[in-house]
Amino acid sequence: MSRNLLTRIAVAIVAIPAILWISYQGGWWLFGMISLFAIGAALEFLINEGFRPVSVLFWLGLVTVGLLLASRYPGLSWDGPIPFEPLVVILSFMLIAGMILATGRIPPAQLFEKNVRLVWGVAYIGLLYPFVFLLGSHSATGAYLSGDLLLFLFGLLWVGDTAAMGIGKWLGKHKLASAVSPNKTVEGFLGGLVGALLIGLLMSVWRLHDIPRVHLVSMAICCSVFGQLGDLVESMWKRSLGIKDSSPVIPGHGGVLDRFDSLLFAAPVMYYYVTIFRL
Repeated sequence: MSRNLLTRIAVAIVAIPAILWISYQGGWWLFGMISLFAIGAALEFLINEGFRPVSVLFWLGLVTVGLLLASRYPGLSWDGPIPFEPLVVILSFMLIAGMILATGRIPPAQLFEKNVRLVWGVAYIGLLYPFVFLLGSHSATGAYLSGDLLLFLFGLLWVGDTAAMGIGKWLGKHKLASAVSPNKTVEGFLGGLVGALLIGLLMSVWRLHDIPRVHLVSMAICCSVFGQLGDLVESMWKRSLGIKDSSPVIPGHGGVLDRFDSLLFAAPVMYYYVTIFRL
């Protein structure tokens, strides 16, 4: 067993129980954890994109991510003349960032690309991370603890990721997205779906037995698809910069963006699913 694999396992043994415990606490505990992840991800993105603490746009990006997080927490409402809504926050950032970059001295094509990448990154992090908190705060019927939804979400992503990696190495022959992630295969993708499906079936008889099994199976499949493809989106960003990991902050796992990339795409899917079907 390699040293890197041992490090990954050791970190997981410590981190997974902590994340799940906080998920069941909800409230400020959950909001604090998600905010920590989001700010860490924003720092990784901004630094990799070439923005430094001496730059106005560095701090503007961080503040915008913070405001997007705060706009989703019920206890941080704003009664001022300007609505404190995510759309207003991201539009304001887009306008201000664009005006600042327009005064730059590099070629216009580079300035425009820099502006588009910056707005995309801040929106990607600031708009998607809060859905984890929203999902953990959801209890429309009171039939289950909101923590069970997060257990379901984390479980299907973690088990699915492990299954995808194992099946991909064992049976993988057909490339899924060779330009973005050469090691991912169609067989691994299907293995990830099977792993997520097993978690859906397990949760149907263990914690979420009051929810119709068809919904749990549907959520598992949908979240697995969006999670795995969301992983490719982050890989696409890294490939565009020529980097392997977003940072070395999590030993054996890379950066925050590396570890929770699939979560950002799966959480909104599960949130809207349980909201639309009133589960």
